[in-house]
Amino acid sequence: MHLLVIGYVWPEPNSSAAGSRMMQLLNCFYKNQWQISFASPAQQTDHMADLSTLGIKTEHIELNNASFDHYIADKKPDIVMFDRFMMEEQFGWRVEKFSPDSLRVLNTEDLHSLRQARHLALKQNRTFQIDDLYSDHGIREIAAIHRSDLTLMISETEKKLLIDEFQVPETHVFHLPFMLPAPTKINELTPFEERQHFISIGNFRHAPNWDAVLQLKTDIWPKIRKRLPKAELHIYGAYPPPKATQLHNSKEGFLVKGWAEDAQEVMQNARICLAPLRFGAGIKGKLVEAMQMGTPSITTQIGAEAMHGLLPWNGVITDNIETFIDAAVSLYEDKTSWLLMQKNGHEILQSRYQAQEWEPKLINRLQLQTKLKESLRRKHFLGLMLRHHSLKSTQYMSQWIELKNKLEKE
Repeated sequence: MHLLVIGYVWPEPNSSAAGSRMMQLLNCFYKNQWQISFASPAQQTDHMADLSTLGIKTEHIELNNASFDHYIADKKPDIVMFDRFMMEEQFGWRVEKFSPDSLRVLNTEDLHSLRQARHLALKQNRTFQIDDLYSDHGIREIAAIHRSDLTLMISETEKKLLIDEFQVPETHVFHLPFMLPAPTKINELTPFEERQHFISIGNFRHAPNWDAVLQLKTDIWPKIRKRLPKAELHIYGAYPPPKATQLHNSKEGFLVKGWAEDAQEVMQNARICLAPLRFGAGIKGKLVEAMQMGTPSITTQIGAEAMHGLLPWNGVITDNIETFIDAAVSLYEDKTSWLLMQKNGHEILQSRYQAQEWEPKLINRLQLQTKLKESLRRKHFLGLMLRHHSLKSTQYMSQWIELKNKLEKE
């Protein structure tokens, strides 16, 4: 198999859950000896992964430029994976036109429109409604999903939403959570007595994470600190802006640390992970990492959404701030409960996120989808219709921008 990934950004596994997820996918394909190419219009960064270690060929591609037509026609990959729906919008019509036999796969990371709609509802101080998804952003994202041969969904909740609410055929959606190695044995993790302080971690460019930091600063941490005067809260995350670093206050025990060279190490040194997420989508890398490092977490319903099935959480789930604070203080001091929560996290990892279970499922599904792609395309009339109309509009807009750019250079 020859796979081409068109990345929205270059993967940064130590900066975000999306970067970690992309590396899990690439490692899976590498282990199956697939030929992999990774192309992106984004600028390269200091924290990006070295893809050459997996034998992956990289290429910078341009938006709204016919040079991609020659690039894809020459490669003719078996599978093209669009990393997030914006890349499908930009390049999907070009792939269909110049490499029509390629299976077109969309990797969503999470439903962007769901995260955005929940954010809007929060700003308006009201409850999120399904109708909030019927926005320009939502229409674009759902259209991209319908146009794709297969969409990878990290959240079971979001897969169900696509099928029930937006009539995406089940044949075109695949639930694929994080694919992780076997969890470290509990007795090999840092013990309760050797851990101290609280941790909050997450890329500052991700709006739900920044909102959580503000919640901690104003409403949560002052009350925890009053009851645990020797405890500190360590805030980690890539790309902290000045408005974040200005919140640092050592007297309050509120320490904005920024980039973590080793996120797993700082997580394992902490006693409790705090994640008061008020909006978002997908499943949360920080909370999976907390389970991996044996660190119980206090989070919200949205934070834990689609992450643990019917299994007990590795901490406490609550949307009430006072309950959140009480749980954080209690679990910080109660070794017996702390050990039980740690064990819960270990069981969640074993039950739901094993790479040895999910990697063969992914490979088998992509091979089957490739084999059946023509018949599935014909059966999915809504997808055919959207490609006939929608792709034409994105195609002509792209070609107009391309012509405009040429004229400006002359």
